[in-house]
Amino acid sequence: MTDLKEQCVCIKFCFLLGKTAAETVTMPRGAFKEEALSQARVYEWFSQFKRGDMSLEDQPRSGRPSTSRNDENIKKIRDAIMLDCCRTIDELEALTGVSWSSCQRILTE
Repeated sequence: MTDLKEQCVCIKFCFLLGKTAAETVTMPRGAFKEEALSQARVYEWFSQFKRGDMSLEDQPRSGRPSTSRNDENIKKIRDAIMLDCCRTIDELEALTGVSWSSCQRILTE
């Protein structure tokens, strides 16, 4: 699968050359075939560039931020495992107060 950032760089290049969004839509399709960004996504990128936002990085999204995987919870889980490495996720949840899914995420990442 093609890296989407590569396509965004190509779209930005076309924008800086003065191409229109309509002209640019066909270019990635020629290069990336079926993995090319949709017309709507190309227009979204063009709109972002026109607003002056030339960054290709992901923008922060609205919604509730993840607070489960923070340094404090990671330390709690690590300390509990160091005392007894045979603890289950259920036991870690009860011992540390970190939710079951957060314990699982911390252990697997």
